[in-house]
Amino acid sequence: MEKKKGHRITAVDPGSIAEELEIEPEDRLLFIDGQEIEDIFDYRFYTGDTYLEMTVLKPDGEEWLLEIEKDPEEDLGLHFENGLMDEYRSCRNRCVFCFIDQMPPGMRETLYFKDDDSRLSFLQGNYITLTNMSPRDMERIIRFHLAPINISVHTTDPTLRCEMLHNRFAGDILEKMQALYEAEIEMNGQIVLCPGLNDGAQLERSIEDLSRFLPHMKSLSVVPVGITKYRDGLYPLRTFDKKEAETVIDQIESWQKKLFDRHGVHFVHASDEFYILAGRPLPEETRYDGYLQLENGVGMVRLLLNEVREALADQDKDEREAELSLATGLLAEGYLREVLRWIREKFPRITVHLYGIRNDFFGPSITVAGLVTGGDLIAQLKGRPLGSRLLLPSVMLRSGEDVFLDDITVGQVEKALQVPIDIVKSSGNALLKGIIGEGPVQGRAETYRPYENKE
Repeated sequence: MEKKKGHRITAVDPGSIAEELEIEPEDRLLFIDGQEIEDIFDYRFYTGDTYLEMTVLKPDGEEWLLEIEKDPEEDLGLHFENGLMDEYRSCRNRCVFCFIDQMPPGMRETLYFKDDDSRLSFLQGNYITLTNMSPRDMERIIRFHLAPINISVHTTDPTLRCEMLHNRFAGDILEKMQALYEAEIEMNGQIVLCPGLNDGAQLERSIEDLSRFLPHMKSLSVVPVGITKYRDGLYPLRTFDKKEAETVIDQIESWQKKLFDRHGVHFVHASDEFYILAGRPLPEETRYDGYLQLENGVGMVRLLLNEVREALADQDKDEREAELSLATGLLAEGYLREVLRWIREKFPRITVHLYGIRNDFFGPSITVAGLVTGGDLIAQLKGRPLGSRLLLPSVMLRSGEDVFLDDITVGQVEKALQVPIDIVKSSGNALLKGIIGEGPVQGRAETYRPYENKE
């Protein structure tokens, strides 16, 4: 079948410039200023002018040439078939730590799609390896000055990076990042740390290499590799033990001190998982440099604790009565017990049953709330005291939907447990409001699954 020209318009905002010009759904955008539009970045670039000419193809075959005058930041009000206005690019790597390779069979198709599309880094905050980019892609990022770009680095050793990504072209990461640095493109970095591979001296090298990109590289997160029980035939990996986690933290905190003295920022951050595994106190809020790496689990617990304290400070002691329950992953269970103790001091007649859910679906080493499934909730909460309602963090669900990773819906869990479920946004204020019955509130720490396309 011959591909149709241009991009199909699926919706037009009421009162927008596009509606005034009588553009309608099913029209197709052909050109802007005579240029074919490849994707959303071309569209944004060429619609950023105060004057532009746009060619639209109507369903009857008639072409309209429209002259538009507008403010530089004013949106035309057009929506297209997907956020990219193009096909998604899949990942060409076979990373030894890839979480998607550790998924069980029979799950929804979107969970198996490995994206490594630079455009999703800007649109959705996804982390990319830069291995799936052509010279033209790099040129467009620099010409359009697209930022920030989030980069999965993992190691700066060229040979080791090729081995870890199982891609013989992956070793030029520093050259590509140097080009972005020289163009003053804002960057954030990520290292998935694997014991015996890219830790120790390799981690030291990576931090040193990447710190040279300050100030245009804003932050670097170090997160432990996630290991599920579905690793048959895959590269032999293991999780970190307590002593190894302490070593990682010591390395990172040593670099934080040096870099703060030189640049006024801490730059490199260990994820919350490392501190919990090591049994170390979480860093104070100022060491997170404004929480630039929340999506990688860096500072989420500290932010939650601080937000609960702030929200409680605005509350008077209250004698309202309630009994409810709260479920989370094992990782945050201890901190949430402390939070519930604070809340009980202000609301002594509210009883909250807290349940840390063991991850039987993926395996016991997976402890984050975002990977708890509906099936595990049902199996472990059935017959337990749940009170009048069950609170669940929104990170357990696909963005904008009521479906858990195992395709079980919130309604199915409600039916199985015979209790209403309230979904609470990921913030301390939202958690407090949910517990005291004043409704969920959108929070700063709201996040998404980096392994699942959000479209």
